[in-house]
Amino acid sequence: MKFEVGDLVEVLDDAIKGKVIAVQNDNITIETDEGFEMSLKAGELIKLSEDSYTVSNIEAFRALNEKEVPKRKPVRVNKREKQQPPMEVDLHIHQLTSSTKGLTNHDMLTLQLETAKRQLEFAIRKRIQRIVFIHGVGEGVLRTELAYLFGRYNNISYYDADYQKYGLGATEVYIFQNTTD
Repeated sequence: MKFEVGDLVEVLDDAIKGKVIAVQNDNITIETDEGFEMSLKAGELIKLSEDSYTVSNIEAFRALNEKEVPKRKPVRVNKREKQQPPMEVDLHIHQLTSSTKGLTNHDMLTLQLETAKRQLEFAIRKRIQRIVFIHGVGEGVLRTELAYLFGRYNNISYYDADYQKYGLGATEVYIFQNTTD
């Protein structure tokens, strides 16, 4: 989309509206309604119609589709690789520290997530293919945060661990090894 000085625009991922004050290639400088100057990429903006100063649903849908990242295809794991015993990491807080005295819930969650990330990075470096993170059932906060952490890696898939062995409180991670090394 082409922008010109004077166009009314809205930032795609934020509730910021403003007027274009400078255009340099793909970099657009806007002055927000609050009077601040911001420099953004053209793909981060939507042009507004001057009479309504609102974005139509069609324009928003088109912009989001252009910005959307393609989803990864599910990868099958062969049975032989699944039969190798996995590395186990118990993330229960009493396994990670001798005392929780003085720790807030946020501190405990941060410790658990840092441990999970450190162990995952270790497994990737040592070419360990399977890890089971034992997180317990609880309210699901740690499980949700682990899913977010695992989603940031391209070379892994994760799923519920063996119910018969771990119950509902464990997630298994499979690390795809790069065979071109």
